[in-house]
Amino acid sequence: MTLRRASLAAIAIVFASCTGCASSGSTGIVSVDRSQPLAQSAAAASTPAPDPSSARVPAEALSGRTITIDPGHNGGNFTHPQEIARPVNDGNGEKECDTTGTAAPDGYREADFNWSVALALRALLMRAGARVVMTRHSNTGVGPCITERAAIGNRAHSDAAISIHADGGPPNGSGFAILVPAPIPSRADEAIILPSRRLALALRSSLERAGLHPSTYDGVDGIAPRTDLGGLNLSRVPKVFVEVANMQNAADEAPMERPAFREAVARALLAGLERFLPEGVAIGR
Repeated sequence: MTLRRASLAAIAIVFASCTGCASSGSTGIVSVDRSQPLAQSAAAASTPAPDPSSARVPAEALSGRTITIDPGHNGGNFTHPQEIARPVNDGNGEKECDTTGTAAPDGYREADFNWSVALALRALLMRAGARVVMTRHSNTGVGPCITERAAIGNRAHSDAAISIHADGGPPNGSGFAILVPAPIPSRADEAIILPSRRLALALRSSLERAGLHPSTYDGVDGIAPRTDLGGLNLSRVPKVFVEVANMQNAADEAPMERPAFREAVARALLAGLERFLPEGVAIGR
C-alpha cells in the first residue's frame, strides 16, 4: 500500500543527540505514581517556533499497523534510586534497570521532554489509524526496566518500536543521533538489524527535512550502532532510539521547552514511520 508522508513544518533550530541517556527496557518493575513537579523553563527562545498546523496527517495512513512508543526514563525515577539501580540482563551483559535520564541546566528534565513528545506522537499515530502501544502510561511512575520495555514491544508484535530520548552530551555538541542495534555475540538481534537500520534512515530523512541536523559528536551521519542497550538487544521487532537533542547545549535545549517544537518533532517521527512501514518487515508477526 502506498502511504502519504505528512509534510513537516520547517524548524530553524539545531538539535543534539543523546548517548548517555539511552537506556530502555525493564524487568517488570511496577509503575508507582509519584507526583513530580515539572521544571519551569528559564530559557528565552529567540528562534521562532515551527507551525505544526502546516503538516497534515493522512487519515488511516497506518491502518493495521502496530507501533510501540517507548518514552525514555520516567518522572518518578528520581525519587526511587534503589529500584532503578538494580542490575538486569541487557542481552549482552548487565545494566541498571533504568536511569533518571539527563536534565537541562535550568532543571527541565529529559523524562518530561520524552513524555511530551510521546503523547504528541501517539495522538498523530492514532489519527493515522495505527494501533499504539506505550511502554509507560504516566510521567510520575518508576521504570519500567529496560527488559520490560523491550518485552512490551515484542508482545505487541510491533511493526516498529521507537524509544524517545534527549542527550546529556558535551555542551559544544549538537544534532540528533538515531541509535540502532548492532551484532551481539548471541546473535539474538540478528533479524532486526537491517530493518531497524531502514527505520533509522527513514527517520533521519524526516528529521533532516524538519530542519534538524545529524549529531556532531555521536555516530556517523546521525546513525549510531550500539550493543550496550537492553532496549535494542532484547527487541525482536525493528526498533531504534532517537536522541532528539542535547540538553547540555543551550541552542539545542531552549526550543525543547516549547510545546510547538515538541509537536513538530512528533510530526517528524510520524513522517519517518510512514516512510518506513510500506517496506518495513513485520518480524514480530
